[in-house]
Amino acid sequence: MLVLLAACSRADAVTIPVVGLPCEDCEVPLIGMPEALAASARLAPADEPGQRLHLAGRVTDAQGRPRPGVIVYAHQTNQQGVYPGERTDQDPGARRHGRLRAWVATDAGGRYAFSTIRPGSYPGTRMPQHIHLYVIERGCALYYIDDVLFRDDPYLTPAVARRAAQGRGGPGIVTPVRIADGWEATRDIVLGRGIPGYPGCAP
Repeated sequence: MLVLLAACSRADAVTIPVVGLPCEDCEVPLIGMPEALAASARLAPADEPGQRLHLAGRVTDAQGRPRPGVIVYAHQTNQQGVYPGERTDQDPGARRHGRLRAWVATDAGGRYAFSTIRPGSYPGTRMPQHIHLYVIERGCALYYIDDVLFRDDPYLTPAVARRAAQGRGGPGIVTPVRIADGWEATRDIVLGRGIPGYPGCAP
């Protein structure tokens, strides 16, 4: 089990065990994390080119009870399939994740939401569109869960879907629905589901 020191600007920084190893870039969700988090956030700026996407969901424990205060971190590519970096960012991990990254903390009903765009596939590949998600249960565990994948993506073939669906945090494949200004999709999260070494974090 890897233990990371929270790399946010808090004076009371705490260690957070990383579970579900191996976990690539698991230190990055802690870099630049704001002190105050809301249940909704902009993952992509309002002027970011692309098809608008409203991604929302509910975070529950294994018994289906909503869990408030859980942090969900997301990062994604732009519509060209590139992680658009900030050259001024000194941390190489944050540069890898790019500037389309954000954090939310679930509300009293376990709900969270991101306003973003539909990501692009990696250039020159048949990689499905995806949004990376990590869960931070404060002082207890940090782990990645199944990426958000889109059922209408032509690159998400049945074979690819079977390989991608590891069940980490519950199903990551979403069915996007057309709305007036773009798309909406729901990605619910079950804490600890399919995560090796999950310690059963208390509320």
